Amino acid sequence: MTIQEASERYQIPLNILREYESWGLCGAVKKVMGAWQYDDTDLERLSVILTLHDIGFTGEEVETYMRLLLDSGDSGARRLAMLEQKRRAALDEIHFRERQLQRLDDLRHAIRKAQQQSEGGAQ
Repeated sequence: MTIQEASERYQIPLNILREYESWGLCGAVKKVMGAWQYDDTDLERLSVILTLHDIGFTGEEVETYMRLLLDSGDSGARRLAMLEQKRRAALDEIHFRERQLQRLDDLRHAIRKAQQQSEGGAQ
């Protein structure tokens, strides 16, 4: 299947497919008449790539992860470390947003309280 067919059939953005091709990780992808041809192995790899992008990996991080994944050696510990680092960053972001929400709620509460007091004093 061509890059356009893979993009349309599996809803994979063309920029992701081009990025994948540029890394030279396309094991079974072959150029036929100037067009890349994808097989099931490539589609499985692209599924991992999309997941990594979805969870916040940069293009460079995705490439590093995929090279480790396809490395014949034992890269599980390094890939796990990358995932753990991304998880910590996501948790830090969540906690930061929770603190923002708490401050926002405090301000809302103060305004409502002031409004109730002014309504009570006006009667």
